[in-house]
Parts: sequence; structure tokens; C-alpha cells
Amino acid sequence: MAFVVGENCIKCKYTDCVEVCPVDCFYEGPNFLVIHPDECIDCALCEPECPANAIFAEDELPDDQEHFKELNAELAEVWDNITEKKDAPSDADDWNGVEGKLSYLER
Repeated sequence: MAFVVGENCIKCKYTDCVEVCPVDCFYEGPNFLVIHPDECIDCALCEPECPANAIFAEDELPDDQEHFKELNAELAEVWDNITEKKDAPSDADDWNGVEGKLSYLER
């Protein structure tokens, strides 16, 4: 089982989670992070570090976000690996908690 980055990461893209990952399984897109499911070791260190509460254990992913399992796997194959924390976008706090952000996902 792997952890999955869900919708609330879109346009927030805090990278606190990246810093604690022992296997560097995070990948970065223009406004979203994903976890590579084949690299995640299910250590659960990232979940409490996410200020947006956007990381879920695969079996605890909300029903309306099930498609993020496939999205994380797909995008982890094409986006660059990220291993160090970066500054969040300047408007990240404004987007934290906003619903319906999938349409803002940049690939």
C-alpha cells in the first residue's frame, strides 16, 4: 500500500512532506506533488507533515478522490523527482481548503 497526494495539494504545493521522505518518492509538477506508488514504503512520515492535509493512506483516500491513485502513478512517471523542501507558492494559503481544484491541475 502507498500513500496518495489528493486534491488539496493543487495550487498549495507545500513541500514539507518531501523533506521527511526516506525514499524520495515525491514528484513535482507545476502546481501539485505526487507520490510514486512503486517507490513509497508506507512509512507514514509524510502524512502529518502536510499543512494542507492532502496526503492519505491509499485505503483512507476519500471516495471522491479515488482517481488520485491513478493520477499519482501516471504523473510520477513524467514529472521530476523532488527531494528538498521549497517555498510554497505565494498564494498557497489562499488555496488551502478550496474545493473543486482538480480543474486547476497543470500537467
